[in-house]
Amino acid sequence: MEDIKAYIESGILELYVLGDVTPEECAQVEAMAQKHPAIKAELDEIERSLQLYAEENAIEPSENLRGRVLNSLVVNLGDDRTFGPGRTAAEEEDDDIIPISRARSNTFFKYAFAACLALLIISIVALISVYNKLQDSNNLVASLQSQNQRFASQANLMDKELTVFRDPSFKMLKLQGTSKSPSSMLMVAWSPAKKKVMIDMVHGNMPANDKDHQYQLWALVGNKPVDLGVFDADSTSKGMKQMKSIASADAFAVTLEPRGGSASPTMDQMMVIGKF
Repeated sequence: MEDIKAYIESGILELYVLGDVTPEECAQVEAMAQKHPAIKAELDEIERSLQLYAEENAIEPSENLRGRVLNSLVVNLGDDRTFGPGRTAAEEEDDDIIPISRARSNTFFKYAFAACLALLIISIVALISVYNKLQDSNNLVASLQSQNQRFASQANLMDKELTVFRDPSFKMLKLQGTSKSPSSMLMVAWSPAKKKVMIDMVHGNMPANDKDHQYQLWALVGNKPVDLGVFDADSTSKGMKQMKSIASADAFAVTLEPRGGSASPTMDQMMVIGKF
């Protein structure tokens, strides 16, 4: 049904009625009219409209022209040569015959096409504007979701910190800087009962390590170092970080080791140490 509607709106039927089509197009229109009643009805309507237009705009010929036409029909059955000799330019101007110009139909469709093209361009611009606004809205929603996730993470970290500080089983030990790094400091929370060791990454003061090194936490048990894991000290280190478990310890220390940690501490790279 859409194809028939599009065919009717294409303008080919008006051109057919005006006789401004090729033989192939003429045959196509007639075939379509026989096949589809809607197209036949549209053709009839166009013909009626053009006939009404012709009747409303018809001009009564002058009496001089009427007499000459009738005289020609009577004398020589309408020989066109009767209209040649003796016809002056003034008489030709007085006829005032206004033919239906095919160019007007073509001009109409050109203007219609230009209007449709302008509407299409305006629609495309409007769609681009709506799409950009939608993208901005999506970006804003994504940003708000990211902020909510950060707030939730910070809330979880704060809740974990409060849990450690409120738990009486945890002991807080402040590791002081050594001659290697006098200004360094790190807080260690240790619960012998729960065998948990946590370090405070917020309130500590450890120099940022490079990509080739990491800090390693050690517990001294009977003067023997026990590995409690590695950590980085940078701007992304926040909250309480849980290290490896241990049930007993005499002291804690931190050394700077190659990334991934070492089997034993590098004593000349000891940064902080603290004893109970």
